Amino acid sequence: MHIETCVAGPIQANNYLLTDEKSKEAVIIDCSAYLPKFLKYIKEHELTVKYILLTHGHFDHILGVNVMKKELNTKVYIHKNDLELARSMNEFMKIFGVPTDGFENPVIDGTLDELPKLSLGDNKIEILETPGHTKGSVSYKIENNLFCGDTMFRKSFGRTDLPGGSTEEITHSIKDILFNLDGSTSVYTGHGEFTTIGYEKQFNAIINC
Repeated sequence: MHIETCVAGPIQANNYLLTDEKSKEAVIIDCSAYLPKFLKYIKEHELTVKYILLTHGHFDHILGVNVMKKELNTKVYIHKNDLELARSMNEFMKIFGVPTDGFENPVIDGTLDELPKLSLGDNKIEILETPGHTKGSVSYKIENNLFCGDTMFRKSFGRTDLPGGSTEEITHSIKDILFNLDGSTSVYTGHGEFTTIGYEKQFNAIINC
């Protein structure tokens, strides 16, 4: 599997393009803006994007959903507990003083529980429910790679002071779910640097919560 990263959007969110070279299938995780880097790679390698998967419903991770969905003719999925959050994106943007001109609320095709299974080529995509940053925050695990959105960052974790946030829930999500993964698991976060489960078990600030 090949992983491309693109940092984009008003709060510099990480977006990921996962490619299975054998099947020519691809998946995008999070979509914070129009992503020409991904479109170029997809065209050059003649890929088919199966779906756009969202880690949660905050605007800085979904601003590019409509334009990328149209460009790629693919479908977009999110956890059911963040569906309304995503669909009210413009209202949330106003809270942060982010201009909404030119941005329509994203078109979400369905929720993750409606899919019988997620896969990329022969590899299963495992959905880990990791609430705390939002009610519907999820992490996606494929092979030895974890894409955790804003649940966990390098040496830190997502804020819990916004509607739907919970320090108790995010502590459980990280300590009891993510920290149970193999220490060698590569962690691709919603913002900032790459890390590993082993490193975070030693140095993440959640340890003291």
